[in-house]
Amino acid sequence: MADRVTVIGWDGSALTTAARSALGAATLVAGAAHHLALPEVPPGAERIRLGSVSLAARRIAQHRGTAVVLADGDPGFFGVVRTLRAPEHGLEVEVVPAVSSVATAFARAGMPWDDAQIVVAHSRDLRRAVNVCRAHTKVAVLTSPGAGPAELALLLTGVHRTFVICEALGTDRERVTVLTSDKAADLDWRDPNVVIVIGGSPGGAAAQGTGWIAAHEVGHPTGPRGWGLPARAYGGVLDEGESVQLRTAQLARLGPRVGDLVWDIGSGNGAAAVEAARFGAAVIAVDADPDACGRTAAVARRHGVQLQIVHGRAPQILEDLPEPDVVRVGGGGAAVIAACAARRPERIVAHAATRDEAEALGGALADGGYDVECVLLQSVDLDTSVWVERERAVVFLLSGYRVSHP
Repeated sequence: MADRVTVIGWDGSALTTAARSALGAATLVAGAAHHLALPEVPPGAERIRLGSVSLAARRIAQHRGTAVVLADGDPGFFGVVRTLRAPEHGLEVEVVPAVSSVATAFARAGMPWDDAQIVVAHSRDLRRAVNVCRAHTKVAVLTSPGAGPAELALLLTGVHRTFVICEALGTDRERVTVLTSDKAADLDWRDPNVVIVIGGSPGGAAAQGTGWIAAHEVGHPTGPRGWGLPARAYGGVLDEGESVQLRTAQLARLGPRVGDLVWDIGSGNGAAAVEAARFGAAVIAVDADPDACGRTAAVARRHGVQLQIVHGRAPQILEDLPEPDVVRVGGGGAAVIAACAARRPERIVAHAATRDEAEALGGALADGGYDVECVLLQSVDLDTSVWVERERAVVFLLSGYRVSHP
């Protein structure tokens, strides 16, 4: 393998003494076209145009001599170091870092970034990056060809955000543009770029003051502890389908997480939608009752989470919504279950008050290609001052798990 492998980060400024020394001794240099054009690259060194880092790593492992890999920004931050250090390549690397492109982008914008979510967008999984932008008020997106500002904007249709687009940072082609997300889809953008996505309602208590942990908005550690919060956290009155016990079981089955998009159909007072958002997921809350939509918006503001609220009746209103990862159906019957199953989310949960209704919902899940679990939940609320029963609830919880075909 190579006698020595040095990874050099480049942010457009002059190379450091350590970087020049390593580059001057290199017998193999890998990097993008603009890296290989640097005057410090030895004319006699073998040059590898860096496309697939894994392919370059295999070539470096076979090289007898001194190798240098050039990368934009800090190569240890969403960069090539992780791939080069993979066990299958057997490479030991030294790193000469530079300022990351994310740090540079926020510096150009004059903004702090310890509270930002940071994601990498590729065309194959762009929707997950978009879901983070839906769920959080400050996100930096490291883009790639086919997953740039225009594609981000198109997938954020219906969600207002401000874009700070930083193109070709550190080069003489550098440009910083601030515009609303709905305008970004109509323009052409240079690669590579970083997009800072800003917007949504303030993050409540979790976003006030200085944080002690990076991206501290996720999970709202300064908000209410735990989940399955009592009714008083949502204004004191909840629908039967939003009870603490049922909601807790539904969220446990759904497992919402960062990068997911949750549909909450028949969102009622918004308790389940808010709690899914507190896990860091993006949430679209759907309800046919305008008053329910208003209540959901109010509790979202109170808890400092980002929700997209859609007023309309399912299943018709679901046709234009982006693809969900998991779905909670709070009402609408078998027709809504069937419409959700057609979009192939990983999991669907629903509830029923009677066995006949449970059988209908379970049949719709099974017909849609889901394994079905049904449990009967019974809860008894006790008045602990006198230890007597205050309220009893019985409900069927149905969970559909998408069947994976080989």
